[in-house]
Amino acid sequence: MLYLAWHMARRRIAALLAVTCATLGGAAMVTAIGVLAESGWRSHAPVERLARADVVVSASQTHRPPGDLPVTLPERARVPAELADRLARLPGVASAVSDLSFPAAVVTGRGVAVPSEDPSVNGHGWSSTGLLPAPHIDGTAPAGPREVALDKDTAAAAHAKPGDRVKVVAAGRPGTYRVSAVLQSPGTGVYFTDATATRLANHPSASTDADADAKAASSAKAASNVNAASNVNAAGAHTASGANAAHIANAAHTDPVGANQVGANAAPAKAAPANANSANAAPRTADLIAVRAEPGAGGKVVDEVRAAVRDSGLTVSMGAARGDAESPGTTAARSLLPALAGSLAGVTLLVVGFIVGGALSVSIQAQRRELALMRAVGATPRQIRRLAAAQAALIALVATVPGVGLGYVLAERFRDLLVSTGMLPPGLPLTVGPLPAVAAAVLLVGVVTVAARCAAWRTSRMPPTEAVAESRSEPRTPSKARGQVGLGLIVVATGISITPLLTRSQAGAAVTSMAGIVAAIGLALAGPVLVSGIGRTLARKLPPKASASTWLAVANSHGYALRVAGAVTTLAMAVVFTLTYALTQTTVLAATSGDVEDGTRAQLGVSAPGLGGVPEGLLADVRDTPGVRAAAPVTTTTALWPYKMAGDIETESSSALVLTPQARGVFDLDVRTGSLSQLTGNTVAVSTDVAGAREAEVGQRVKLVLGDGAPVTARVVATYERGLGFGPVALSRDLAAGHTTTGLDQNILARTDGTDEAQRNVAALASSRPGLALDDSPGKPDQGGQGGQGGVGSVPPELWINIVVLAVLLGYLLLGIANKLVATTAGRRTELATLQLIGATPFQVRAMMRREATLIAAVALGTGLLLSVVPLGLLSVGFLHQPWPAGPSWLLPAVTVVVVGITFLTIELPTRQALRTPPAQALSRA
Repeated sequence: MLYLAWHMARRRIAALLAVTCATLGGAAMVTAIGVLAESGWRSHAPVERLARADVVVSASQTHRPPGDLPVTLPERARVPAELADRLARLPGVASAVSDLSFPAAVVTGRGVAVPSEDPSVNGHGWSSTGLLPAPHIDGTAPAGPREVALDKDTAAAAHAKPGDRVKVVAAGRPGTYRVSAVLQSPGTGVYFTDATATRLANHPSASTDADADAKAASSAKAASNVNAASNVNAAGAHTASGANAAHIANAAHTDPVGANQVGANAAPAKAAPANANSANAAPRTADLIAVRAEPGAGGKVVDEVRAAVRDSGLTVSMGAARGDAESPGTTAARSLLPALAGSLAGVTLLVVGFIVGGALSVSIQAQRRELALMRAVGATPRQIRRLAAAQAALIALVATVPGVGLGYVLAERFRDLLVSTGMLPPGLPLTVGPLPAVAAAVLLVGVVTVAARCAAWRTSRMPPTEAVAESRSEPRTPSKARGQVGLGLIVVATGISITPLLTRSQAGAAVTSMAGIVAAIGLALAGPVLVSGIGRTLARKLPPKASASTWLAVANSHGYALRVAGAVTTLAMAVVFTLTYALTQTTVLAATSGDVEDGTRAQLGVSAPGLGGVPEGLLADVRDTPGVRAAAPVTTTTALWPYKMAGDIETESSSALVLTPQARGVFDLDVRTGSLSQLTGNTVAVSTDVAGAREAEVGQRVKLVLGDGAPVTARVVATYERGLGFGPVALSRDLAAGHTTTGLDQNILARTDGTDEAQRNVAALASSRPGLALDDSPGKPDQGGQGGQGGVGSVPPELWINIVVLAVLLGYLLLGIANKLVATTAGRRTELATLQLIGATPFQVRAMMRREATLIAAVALGTGLLLSVVPLGLLSVGFLHQPWPAGPSWLLPAVTVVVVGITFLTIELPTRQALRTPPAQALSRA
């Protein structure tokens, strides 16, 4: 069977190449998606500061809603600090260290913040140095509240050595510290005494003068008082970072360096190097507990730790999984990969199946005569289908090998793109294993086998004599049932296109792209009937003086509707795919940007990317700046909203604004009911898009899960219209207090009197402080793709990802279309030779083929545009209140040029090649 399959295939090189290219590209796409999915499940953040820890105990960073997929929590969930003492007493445990991290940055003498990998988690307690991989220390441990130890990179950048004094902004509080030691461990951060680190990690609002620090370190009672003071003001310390929730949609899940990192309270461990003041630190919670085992007791310690925390719901990590506990933000970003792979898999498999199936149909069509003769000499229908499937599987296996290798390269390039847009942290590697390759091979072989059997079905089921007779000509009668199913799908696609009119949300916009794809599938089924009708109509309308070439071209489109429809539907699918996917993205972006621009009253924004958070007192200073009318902190976190849909509980994870009542001075959310002035305590405001559907009108209570997994019940005090730009829910600052990682403002928005002097005053304030950045257009989208600091108007990185994915899929689609058209044209050698033998000149043959190309391109562009205009028009009405989408004006002309160019080149070049062979010789080879 394989011998026959190979010898039949090698005589049809053009069709063979079309199938090979389609399968190779499909294998590359499927493998790349598989690598992303596997990396999301198996990859781990690198282990850095916890290198010497054998076991790490941390709170679960995953929320598991009933009946739904798990959701990774981006905000640090914390563990009881006293757990370290319990674990330290277990058999085989050498030490148990309560680890904590908080924002810290060193300022140089020139007033510049020293860059660090993540300033929001750059500060630690001295006990944590016991977890570093054999650190070499120049100097001594910090012995007082005004002493710190620096890693060697930070010390070099600050030109500091033991004994020098440096300025440090820790937990938003500036101060001058003496450098007691330099750690020869690069990039590990700034280390304080455990008492000082504990107080800073608690985000106290008390003064940070030297007297207070000395008192905090001198006695346990004083330390307790400081912690008590922090409790009173905890709500006031947890503020916000300015951003529009939709523009940084899911940023809390993907931001590798923002508010998704560690930061909490900690306690010293018994065996770690510690200073005399360690005993004074008595925090209530810690980021995690790192356990070191005695030599040879690693396995026993793991079992003991698991038994000790079995009923607590805490997570026990070993090996590479320790990196996930160290950096929950990286874990949250990693969870993007399976979701991204899942969203790409559907459309990718559809495109791959479409292209591979089309190429195989051309290949089997070219072999109908051989298959019919085999039926005539006794082959059964099942044997014919097995032969076609074996031939296709052989080609698929050969093409899959280089395709898989290309897929691994493509996955790495895709990772680079995710890192460059800030959706993945640079330190998170891809997991490269054999599973994606195996899955791609199995899937592609399965697809081509099924497609080959379907393509050979008609010939295999026909009586032998009829099959031989038909093998000399192409099938001419389109299936009416197939056409009716296709028209039904087009009607369904038109029906679901009204969704954006009903819900002005990301989910509603996603239906537009889906409607375009469903309509394209419908066109592929109904194409032969439509093309036959168009050809029949053109034949009746042709003027009597039409040239023979024109008459033949129209007659071919009518008589060979299946062949022409194959070219038309593939090109139309490219048009629909490009227009609906690209213009949906740009339209949603325009609507979101419009919401943000109209709803942002602030002209300026101040952030502190180099400090890990806005320092204390800056909000008051901005408000006191001459010309500033209003200033307010704004942040985004993540909120999980369980709600009932069709009797089932669904859980939506989305970005959530954190606002104060003063946000009215910098935002206009188009409040419809209630007032933002009541946004205090356990309260929320919700968008009107979800208020009715989820029983969240003003006065009602809703149940949410915050970004650290804490369940809360909040009262709705306002509903607002601009939910697309500002997200579905806004939390009060009081409600979010204690449930964000750093607890510092990430952005302050300011509304001025509009004068240049006011702007200069705010700019002077920002430039006078180290680590601050000024945004002079917080309501404008950041076209750089990075989204700035997550400020208002930042372009979501998902947009750039979608554009790149669109470009890759479109390139594969166009390659498949070109291969199919070349193979189809090359398969018409007998027809072209016959035309020449009956008197047609090569010029007339080329003219006929050009007119066919014109007809194919025109029908493809027309049908593709018609199938796109309805969903895009309804989307535009729902989102922009206008009947046309927002997007680049050059997109449609570019699509037209590409479609026309591909059609003419893939028909003209094979035609010229076929005409070089003498007609009699071409017929003898048929």
